[in-house]
Amino acid sequence: MALYVRGAADFAATITGGYMSKVLLIDGNSVAFRAFYATYTALDNFTNHAGVHTNAIFGFDNMLATLLKRDTPDKVLVAFDAGKTTFRTKKYDNYKGGRQKTPEELLEQMPLIKQMLEGYGIQHYELANYEADDIIGTLSHQADLAGDTVTIVTGDRDLTQLATDNVTVAVTIKGVQETESYTPAHMQDKFEVTPKQFIDLKGLMGDTSDNYPGVTKVGEKTAIKLIKEFGSIENLYAHVDELKKSKMKENLINDRDNAFMSKDLATIRLDAPLTIGLDDIDYAGPDVDTLRDFFTEMDMKSALKRLGAVPVAVKQVEYTELTADNLALAMQLKAPVAFELSMLGDNYHTEALRGFMVADANQIFVSTDVSLLGDLEFSMWLGDAARQLTVFDAKRNIVAGSRAGVDLHPDFDALLASYLLDPDDNSTDLGTLARNHDYMQLQADVDVFGKGAKLHMPEKADFCNFLAQKADALLTLRPQLLAELAKQDESALFTDLELPLSTVLAQMEMAGITMDADVLQGMGEQWTGSMNVLEQEIYNEAGREFNLNSPKQLGVVLFEELGLPVIKKTKTGYSTSVDVLEQLKSSHPIIQKILDWRGLAKLQSTYVNGLQKALHADGKIHTRYLQTLTQTGRLSSVDPNMQNIPARGLGKQVRYAFVPSKPDWVIFSSDYSQIELRVLAHISGDKNMQEAFKEDRDIHANTAMKIFGLDSADQVTPDMRRQAKATNFGIVYGISDFGLAANIGITRSQAKAFIAGYFEQYPDVKTYMDKMVAKAREDGYVETLFNRRRYLRDIHSRNFNLRSFAERTAMNTPIQGSAADIIKVAMVRMQQALTEHHLQAKMLLQVHDELIFEAPRSEVAVLAKLVPQVMDSAVKLDVPLKVESNYGDTWYDAK
Repeated sequence: MALYVRGAADFAATITGGYMSKVLLIDGNSVAFRAFYATYTALDNFTNHAGVHTNAIFGFDNMLATLLKRDTPDKVLVAFDAGKTTFRTKKYDNYKGGRQKTPEELLEQMPLIKQMLEGYGIQHYELANYEADDIIGTLSHQADLAGDTVTIVTGDRDLTQLATDNVTVAVTIKGVQETESYTPAHMQDKFEVTPKQFIDLKGLMGDTSDNYPGVTKVGEKTAIKLIKEFGSIENLYAHVDELKKSKMKENLINDRDNAFMSKDLATIRLDAPLTIGLDDIDYAGPDVDTLRDFFTEMDMKSALKRLGAVPVAVKQVEYTELTADNLALAMQLKAPVAFELSMLGDNYHTEALRGFMVADANQIFVSTDVSLLGDLEFSMWLGDAARQLTVFDAKRNIVAGSRAGVDLHPDFDALLASYLLDPDDNSTDLGTLARNHDYMQLQADVDVFGKGAKLHMPEKADFCNFLAQKADALLTLRPQLLAELAKQDESALFTDLELPLSTVLAQMEMAGITMDADVLQGMGEQWTGSMNVLEQEIYNEAGREFNLNSPKQLGVVLFEELGLPVIKKTKTGYSTSVDVLEQLKSSHPIIQKILDWRGLAKLQSTYVNGLQKALHADGKIHTRYLQTLTQTGRLSSVDPNMQNIPARGLGKQVRYAFVPSKPDWVIFSSDYSQIELRVLAHISGDKNMQEAFKEDRDIHANTAMKIFGLDSADQVTPDMRRQAKATNFGIVYGISDFGLAANIGITRSQAKAFIAGYFEQYPDVKTYMDKMVAKAREDGYVETLFNRRRYLRDIHSRNFNLRSFAERTAMNTPIQGSAADIIKVAMVRMQQALTEHHLQAKMLLQVHDELIFEAPRSEVAVLAKLVPQVMDSAVKLDVPLKVESNYGDTWYDAK
């Protein structure tokens, strides 16, 4: 007999009788009930085109998708109650008698949930005369005996009695996504009883939800105390006469029958007469077509998008292979033309180009010979700025095209358009993005090329087919996405800002910034020497040597050998995190030395080692800017992250290593001063704040005067200004009194007074914030000054933390997003200005609110006037923008 072995880890299990399965059992009624009420306040927002309610289906589906992805089960069953009449109602006719009638809106969704399960390929089951609990109890018991690992998902804490070493009961909290895992150990910690003794607790306490009585006046605390002492109801009643005379003893004696009956009702059966077994609930994955049809009927777009993770109905697209002999045919393509340069890896600065496609609505050409792009006539045709050119990821194509000798001028980027329509859907894969816009016939890159160790080039025919399918998707999506942009009033944001910016960013990336590796190496050697000195000092303080990189060893030294107070523990021992060490600084001189050593170690690994690995052969760093990552519109930098180079402290010295690329050139830097607060002054219309900026007052000192009740800015101390600054910027991000207190080291009552003083000084800021939250609740989104939209799907959440975060986001997104838009406008106009003035200067980096250039020393005077002028005029606000500039031989000197 042949044995199928899943992997080396399962070999032992195979020898001893077979693979140990992962079993997932779901309490269908309970989860559906929780899912329904999790979105009950927004019930009317969850209906399909036929008016059928879908909120319980939506919640159930989200939970299911999460569990299947996280747990990768081998066997799955969803158990449902067969009806109200069971063996329990025959024993106690008022069992569950107090429950309210199930809402019609939930009842209509129950058969649809079962239909959805069938699409998922998941068995569902119910058994006459028994509850879903008994089905789950029986199957989990069978799986436990077989040595399988079982996860039970329910909203009912009663099922925690089923927990064993192999069985975990995940009880939903606040909806269906968040769960608390009950194991025997957790039961002991939480209730001080075993899972089986939990049944005894229910017998004594009764259950108001299931409407069985228990013992009069015995609550959870009393029940736990009794079961801890006697072990079970049976033993308790065997010794009830020995109890001291009390009202409790009297109640126990009088309610003896109720206690035993309640225990029986609470006991989940492990031997229900099921007609289904573990062999019948194997999970082999969903029926994609059936599930897609179901989600389409329910108008569940997010679920349809998620189906991108499973095989799609690939569209067969005809194409012509492009060769040197038929280039002329390709040049007959009409506008708009789609173009795509394909490669395996992410870094288009270094990755080999593997092929390309060029297409219009009538014909698609595909080639794996990238050298064809070097044909002068073809490259001129393709690079014609007047041509309508549709691409996916304009910046990537511009950089890669430049490497191949083609100067591309895309006028439509499907990636940017989709990102603007919903920044939460920021996938950088065309297949996934296409499905997000209901084009369901293109695979994701990972399905074609693989990933990680399995990354590979497919066969030529498969590769060419895939490029042809991408062409069809791009040409189909272009008019649709343009129409959606117009509908959301984001056409100008796309055409006039984001698309031109992609060209500017491509030019910056290709230019790169020169790094003096010798300077960086010398810096690293200095830091290594300092670390060695600190290491010896730490060992002297500790009285012995140990591994400083081991939190476990460090914890033993600090908290056992040196006897420092324990702040926090983790699963593996004592916490030695930075926040813990900061609290211990005054306890022992070793702490500051450890913090200093860690700081140097981080600088060494992140910057000295990390930057040298990122250095290209031309002696430059060519970072990549992610234009479609953040929900606010802020740019991000990777490979390496140049926005993380420290601006203060010892780490700022790293900037010494960044230098001009030519002799007698300098690094020139300009940055916006307090741009977010200036945007807040404009958006809120607060006259006091606007006046402070118009008069060029120190805004932080201005705030400090009000918070501390001072008469003049001269009375403001540096510490007062620091606290006022934290308040100013904290308010922008919707900070609470608790958060502000933690940030600046004051009491919560002081922080509350600070915030009150702030709003007294700037009353219209509070009005603005309330207005933004109200707008988000009404519209579901907020916008920047440039109509950039951010959706806030948790603004009505019943989960306090999720709702509060959405409210804070509603307050700060128009500020933070508008500031991001302003510097983007400045970048586009700055690149135009450099060209118009025929300057040699190059824009190299954008770091938050700062633009960094390199330029001949002879152009510094021109830049000193031109850059602030362009940046100041990027947008017209009710308060002036302020730009500060400097220059020097290195980036350090220029800041």
